[in-house]
Amino acid sequence: METLSALLYLVASVCFIMALRGLSSPETSRQGNLYGMVGMTIAILTTLALPIVQSYWMIVLGIAIGGGIGYVIAKKIEMTALPQLVAAFHSLVGLAAVFVALSAFYSPEAYGIGVPGAIAKGSLVEMALGTAIGAITFTGSIVAFAKLQGLVTGKPLVFPFQHHLNAALGVLTILLILWLVQSNSSAALWLIVGVSLALGFLLILPIGGADMPVVISMLNSYSGWAAAGIGFTLQNNLLIITGALVGSSGAILSYIMCKGMNRSIFNVILGGFGGESAAAAAGRAGGGERGQVKAGSPEDAAYIMKNAQSVIIVPGYGMAVAQAQHALREMADLLKKEGVDVKYAIHPVAGRMPGHMNVLLAEANVPYDEVFELEDINRDFGTADVAFVIGANDVTNPAAKTDPASPIYGMPILDVEKAKTVFFIKRGMAAGYAGVENELFFRPNTMMLFGDAKKVTEEVVKSME
Repeated sequence: METLSALLYLVASVCFIMALRGLSSPETSRQGNLYGMVGMTIAILTTLALPIVQSYWMIVLGIAIGGGIGYVIAKKIEMTALPQLVAAFHSLVGLAAVFVALSAFYSPEAYGIGVPGAIAKGSLVEMALGTAIGAITFTGSIVAFAKLQGLVTGKPLVFPFQHHLNAALGVLTILLILWLVQSNSSAALWLIVGVSLALGFLLILPIGGADMPVVISMLNSYSGWAAAGIGFTLQNNLLIITGALVGSSGAILSYIMCKGMNRSIFNVILGGFGGESAAAAAGRAGGGERGQVKAGSPEDAAYIMKNAQSVIIVPGYGMAVAQAQHALREMADLLKKEGVDVKYAIHPVAGRMPGHMNVLLAEANVPYDEVFELEDINRDFGTADVAFVIGANDVTNPAAKTDPASPIYGMPILDVEKAKTVFFIKRGMAAGYAGVENELFFRPNTMMLFGDAKKVTEEVVKSME
């Protein structure tokens, strides 16, 4: 049985690796999801068949409750709420790691790591690391959820000596782990839990809205490392492999996102160093008028785009909120019938989580070969007749290139201002999620289309027809 379970765990691990490979591209993402589901099914059934499992009724009850809740959430969740849903799921992974560690500490004989008061030192280290990372992931994900849900402001929340406090708590956590290893003290373990919970709050609070996509991928990495640490405690090779896959892939994604935003990954991981200046700059943003804004109509947009040779569509969170992706696809189809070259430009951090816009466009069956990333499309804006921006604020803001005091300064943006005409759909003149006024609104080649993104796009379609 031991050999068979090891073989099945290996098969599940390969499925998870193939799932990550599949999810790396929109064309193969469905296949990647299928691999992931198959791998998890094999993993669960193999674990349930192990001889150490002596009672099934609580396991079945837990699966029924969790599966039922997951099914209801999956049926009701809106696409716009996916980022905060992901953050909430990360918090549960972190909390599970803490609970498993506490269970192993108080019943070590059940895990084969010793007896109460005499747990193996190596197991205590694994337990402590899993607990610390899990607790940080739990509270950090709660803060991320609150910011994404609008329960807490998206602006950086900073206070004097904040980073000194974070550093002190980090050192204290290390000292508590050493105390736990030397003494087997339950007080040390509970202090690790408490300090790590506080550290999770303090690390994520100073990170502003502009960096939230990085936070989502970073917390995903944390949850993976927490699972891997607990895998050592449980002596479960599959959990170790799976946690390492999630942790490493999340870390790589965080690095890619930081590179796309010209941010330092160490600054973000350590709690938004530089947040003070960003918060100050955000507070100054939007303080005065930059000039006149030209407001247009859907009829204007329809006429100009039908007579254009090339149109680049830039989707953003406003499109997600209005669920305008299907109307946008219909508009693009009409333009292509008129002989217009249509492309979609996706910024790495458009929306609230990595790949948010890609998922929405895929839902509307937008052809994958029409969707381009920033580095592949930016050079085309200079020759485009029209840039049609639908709710993408911060990722199109020229202040990232012109205003050193801006919190988004240095972030690569989509160069939509280089197009001959820019149509910008927005409900009003409010600043973006980063709290920065968009200079693009006041450019002479920009025409604002005020209103709900879906309704405005539908009116453009009617005018074209």
